[in-house]
Amino acid sequence: MITENYLALIEAEIRLLQLGSTPRSLYDPIRYIMSLGGKRLRPLLTMLGYSLYKTDVEKIVRYAVAVEAFHNFTLMHDDIMDKAPLRRGKATVHEKWNTNTAILSGDVMLVKVYDVFRDLDGNKLLEVLSLFNACAAGVCEGQQSDMEFETKPKVTEAQYLEMIRLKTAVLLGFSLELGAVLASAPAADQQMLRTAGINLGIGFQLKDDLLDVFADQKKFGKQVGGDIIANKKTYLMIKALERSKGKDLAALKKWISAKKFDPRKKIAAVKTIYNNIGIRELTEEKIKSFFDKGFQELNQLSVKNKTGDLIRYARELVDRQK
Repeated sequence: MITENYLALIEAEIRLLQLGSTPRSLYDPIRYIMSLGGKRLRPLLTMLGYSLYKTDVEKIVRYAVAVEAFHNFTLMHDDIMDKAPLRRGKATVHEKWNTNTAILSGDVMLVKVYDVFRDLDGNKLLEVLSLFNACAAGVCEGQQSDMEFETKPKVTEAQYLEMIRLKTAVLLGFSLELGAVLASAPAADQQMLRTAGINLGIGFQLKDDLLDVFADQKKFGKQVGGDIIANKKTYLMIKALERSKGKDLAALKKWISAKKFDPRKKIAAVKTIYNNIGIRELTEEKIKSFFDKGFQELNQLSVKNKTGDLIRYARELVDRQK
């Protein structure tokens, strides 16, 4: 499959990254987090977006990997804020080294992203940097909102969807748009790919929320129910608080306010409430609505007869179980 070929190119380029050598304590954490793998979703989208218009995808792999480096920079700093001990089953950078090193390594990681973009042609450079800066600011805004939600007594569905649009989806939109910009695609297509990427990105994050509660533990690769334990105001929790009544609502509020509890019992109890009021089905409908918007937008491109690989990959995201 074409995405497997692209993944091989991405991994090879990551191994070739010119980062720096001294002090090792600054650069080794970057190599470490970039080596932890992951879906490589964002660089794949950049390459798939480019391949709609040109065939020489090898020419833009380094720019696709720059997007992945930015994504991992955000993860490095997010892990510090979340006090997360693990990332993809391995120790997070601030745990393996220390918090100050993780902050500085993340900072230089961002600098290296700009370093990669620096060799673009003048007009392309200005366009890409303008789009990237807007995207990066949006990601930070989304992360700030997510942190503020932790202490906010009530979060609405609209507020949550806007938060994940910024924190997660705008980077997927930028990834697709970047491929189109590098391929000199028509301006209308560039904008349509950005919008499609954002809608696919919202659907992607909602699917993550759903899997966190309902995934098969053997397939998921991390603890199922982590969001429930942490009282995260996900789409599922927001809708459950809106829709539950009587005993279900009382039980839900009791578990949310509990300071001491058995995590397994809390997960089981909240899942039972979700099942009682149809939260899984409601979330699946919402996921489908955003993916459908993304597919509709892809079908409006001037090269809609060439979107097969991109649509197949997007459908894999809809159907994934981890």
